Amino acid sequence: METVQITTEYITLQQLLKHVDAISSGGMVKWYLEENEVLVNGERENRRGRKLYEGDKVSVPELGEITVSR
Repeated sequence: METVQITTEYITLQQLLKHVDAISSGGMVKWYLEENEVLVNGERENRRGRKLYEGDKVSVPELGEITVSR
């Protein structure tokens, strides 16, 4: 399990995916979310602007689970 530290109140799902190198650019996020089952707190998520707060858990195919912390 990986932990991503944030210094703001939240991070968007798109920013998180770019931060962990799941995507190389923001333009890829829509395709990536359509083609891969990304889970936020156990539920499938396809909104790139989804706000992730401290304690949220994101499951990304081939990268595993990522926890957001401050």
